[in-house]
Amino acid sequence: MVDSLILILFVISGAAAGWLGVDLLPEQLLLQVDKPEGLRTVLGGFGAFFGVIAGVFFQQLRRKLMQQVRTMPTDLLVSRAVGLILGLLVANLLLAPILLLPLPWEVIFVKPLAAVLSNVFFGVSGYNLAEVHGRTLLRLFNPSSTEAMLVADGVLQPASAKILDTSVIIDGRIRGLLASGLLEGQVIVAQSVIDELQALADSGNAEKRGRGRRGLKLLSELREQYGRRLVVNSTRYEGNGVDDKLLLLTADTGGTLLTADYNLAKVAEVKDLKVLNLSELVIALRPEVQPGDELQLKIARDGKEADQGVGYLDDGTMVVVEGARGRIGERLPVVVTGALQNPTGRIVFARGEGAPAEANGEATAKRKPRQERSKANPQADGPR
Repeated sequence: MVDSLILILFVISGAAAGWLGVDLLPEQLLLQVDKPEGLRTVLGGFGAFFGVIAGVFFQQLRRKLMQQVRTMPTDLLVSRAVGLILGLLVANLLLAPILLLPLPWEVIFVKPLAAVLSNVFFGVSGYNLAEVHGRTLLRLFNPSSTEAMLVADGVLQPASAKILDTSVIIDGRIRGLLASGLLEGQVIVAQSVIDELQALADSGNAEKRGRGRRGLKLLSELREQYGRRLVVNSTRYEGNGVDDKLLLLTADTGGTLLTADYNLAKVAEVKDLKVLNLSELVIALRPEVQPGDELQLKIARDGKEADQGVGYLDDGTMVVVEGARGRIGERLPVVVTGALQNPTGRIVFARGEGAPAEANGEATAKRKPRQERSKANPQADGPR
């Protein structure tokens, strides 16, 4: 109904512009026309034709704009609207002296042309500035805030919002990050994430049900502890899954996606979005150990290879110790011989008391199979 009304209005406006535009033609040209009414009809028809084209274009523009408005976060919508209004206000203030100038009839068209161009230019400029610095603009409405004054002076950069992925909420370490003060700005939880947690909590699988309930309980506790800092974004994006919707929310808000999903973090990086991988953060905060460092390590279990024992550092890093097999539960002095780093974690190799000095983390990969040792020493596998 609205699209049809828009099209009708554009057709009527175009036809009227063509019909009445005859009066704006030079008198010399009108004297050469035998049938002025026929000219009006022709120009009215052309005006109606161009009105149809303009109406179809405006319909498409309106649909796209309404779709963006429905999926746009409220704070971003308000900031863009304020930027557009300020741009139009500046345009009309600068336009007022031009409209008051007495211009000859031949160049009178300069006034409406200047009005259209100035409103379009300053309106688009205000909209784009609000899109980039919208949250800073909203902060400036509270000039009594010290943070707002620092932002206005350019001394302080406004903290970006942190958008939580389902994996981070279920993981539970987000509570410690917030309590330590490492995360600044608002914490946004998308409606799609809450829906996913609810689906997990209602699952028939006991493990999934426990993870979902744990995540919902954590959100409830964070809401009680941090109040309005935790924001639930109710915008419902269109996407194939929660990951796609989170990427759209991150792009619209300009925030930082906080996740423990390696693949989601890489997709966000490909799309040039701000992302913080919690697993990479944990790896970066681990204390560095260098070859030659001496540690006191408790052996937790035996390793896969002969003479190996396995222990763990305080941060959970696995340490493979040569010469520690069968010493489970003992705390041994060990010497670090090497480390292996991969995208999912780190393994440290060490040498325990009584192990040969040349043992290192790669020695196990070079150890000969038992059959080869048997050939070299036929009695190695004999009865004991």
